[in-house]
Amino acid sequence: MSVTTADAASPAAGPDPADGSTALDRFFEITRRGSTVKREIVAGVTTFATMAYIVVLNPLIIGTAPDQGGKILGIAPVAGVTALVAAVMTILMGVVGRVPFAVATGLGLNAFVAYSVASRMTWAQAMGLVVIEGVIIAILVITGFRQAVFRAIPGELKAAIAAGIGLFIAIIGLVDGGLVRRVPDAAGTTVPVQLGADGTLRGWTTIVFIIGLLLTAVLVARRVRGGILLGILATTVVAVIVDRVVKPGPAFVDGKPNPTGWQLNVPTLPDPLFKAPDLHLLGNVSFGAFANVGVMTALLLIFTLVLADFFDVMGTTVGLSRQAGLVTPEGDIPRLGQVLFVDGVAAAAGGAASASSATTYVESSSGIAEGGRTGLTSVVTGVLFLAALLLTPLVSLVPSEAAAPALVIVGALMIRQVRDIDFTDVGVAVPAFLTMVLMPFTYSITNGIGAGFLSWVLIRLVQGRAREVHPLMWAVSAAFLLYFGINAIKALTGVS
Repeated sequence: MSVTTADAASPAAGPDPADGSTALDRFFEITRRGSTVKREIVAGVTTFATMAYIVVLNPLIIGTAPDQGGKILGIAPVAGVTALVAAVMTILMGVVGRVPFAVATGLGLNAFVAYSVASRMTWAQAMGLVVIEGVIIAILVITGFRQAVFRAIPGELKAAIAAGIGLFIAIIGLVDGGLVRRVPDAAGTTVPVQLGADGTLRGWTTIVFIIGLLLTAVLVARRVRGGILLGILATTVVAVIVDRVVKPGPAFVDGKPNPTGWQLNVPTLPDPLFKAPDLHLLGNVSFGAFANVGVMTALLLIFTLVLADFFDVMGTTVGLSRQAGLVTPEGDIPRLGQVLFVDGVAAAAGGAASASSATTYVESSSGIAEGGRTGLTSVVTGVLFLAALLLTPLVSLVPSEAAAPALVIVGALMIRQVRDIDFTDVGVAVPAFLTMVLMPFTYSITNGIGAGFLSWVLIRLVQGRAREVHPLMWAVSAAFLLYFGINAIKALTGVS
């Protein structure tokens, strides 16, 4: 696979943009990829609208969890560095990678850092491990290993990864919108999730989500340009009106659940609208974890971070690239090395800023669905995150019930990738199916990819077709065995 700027952006490349085009057009290949500046701007705004919640949500995870000594980073400082990292790294992704992929603190990884890493050491030491993880990822890109693994993945599994991500972001949207809820004390029930708070649909916040879902679906079906963004904005207006009239309140009040409350953000106009960011956490990093918790424990934590980030991004890159039409007939992705390198740098930057590991965001699919095809989309999104540094309070105006419908609609669009999977071949069908369903069912892209890899290799082996498996697929599958068996390894080695 050649990691070059070879054109693969649109189903049919346009005329040579060098004739009569602007420098901006030539740099981002806007015309060549079948897009326009206006379309890229709308796509960038849409992506920002669907992922701006991270500026609010990440501080609630990273900023409120105590480390080994009981220290808490604080919500306001984490909000500032979260917006800063998202802004700088998303712009860098647009300029260097030239793809419509946004970057921000990775959900899942941030929870792992907060509750499984920082709880064993100081916050500075935990972020030091995140920096090391990012450096390792970047080195794997420089050496070509990460790109080689991408080339080794069979085409059917790539399609399954893309479809699985569609299912994954759809369930994220359904949960964030409150339509699907976790069942309290799920161990004592027949199912772990249910419709609404009690098996029924009730509450004005749920109605807001349903209005947003139907409105966005209609706009997309009618092929209204900017339909997803318009759906988010219109639903936000409805949410503000509902909150002012009905006052549902947040989902948790004084630690007690409020089933009819807003899931994440309460859509009220903040006071003040502008606030200078608190960035004192920048550079608060220490590499003393090895002495604090022991070399083996630190290495296992780093291994978990690397593997999760490695394949989360690999899956997201595959899914978004296929959705944007950036994949060549040979299965190549232009500038793949640059894209993956920026992602590795972002992971290290997230640690250095105490925002946790930053990664490519699957919500970028919303901007792609609006026609975003180039790095200009990412630059627009990044600039909006820069504005969010001063408008951090205003970002919370958009509730998840207004943004989540976009994820469900985009998930519906991405599931079309299953058409490239031959389900008549069991050796393909089972790994592809496991890849797709385990992503939403376990809330992890990495788990889905791992199950798909392992089952693909195993089935090919028992079919007597082991020679068809790329050597790197064997190596990566072995790594996944370690990943899934990490607790057994800890038990055998006595590592806590």
